Amino acid sequence: MNHLKPLDSMDRRILRIVQRDASLTISEIAAQIGLSQTPCWKRLQRLEALGVIKRRIAVLDPKKLGLGLTVFVSIEVGQHSGEELTRFVDCVSSMEEIMDVYRVAGDVDFVLRVVVPDTAAFDVVYGKLRDLIPLKNVTSHIALENIKSETAFPV
Repeated sequence: MNHLKPLDSMDRRILRIVQRDASLTISEIAAQIGLSQTPCWKRLQRLEALGVIKRRIAVLDPKKLGLGLTVFVSIEVGQHSGEELTRFVDCVSSMEEIMDVYRVAGDVDFVLRVVVPDTAAFDVVYGKLRDLIPLKNVTSHIALENIKSETAFPV
């Protein structure tokens, strides 16, 4: 991180607050940490400018949106050429059903988190994946229950 001075305890307190509820006003955040509004606002601006705070979002309930099926897909690609891998990454990154894409070390090359309404919708996503590039192996794991889902990092 370019010219990032270490985060102090006040920065960490701000980060703990905003990652749990980004809808709070500067006044509310400042009151919680015992700081006046202007210094609090300046700290938030600095954290955003440095990329520590990437964006402020709302976390939605997928089931209430009709997206009741989460599938973790492990993919081992057949070819590791730069052009094919670039095409694969570009395509999976653009698919709205794919929530996370990780390039990983180990037995597989990529792990995806796919969220869709049902198995028929997943079959469509699977077909798109299969047609992207030659794949050596694809393994899908259907989530039965979400026991813990956290967006807040321990800061």
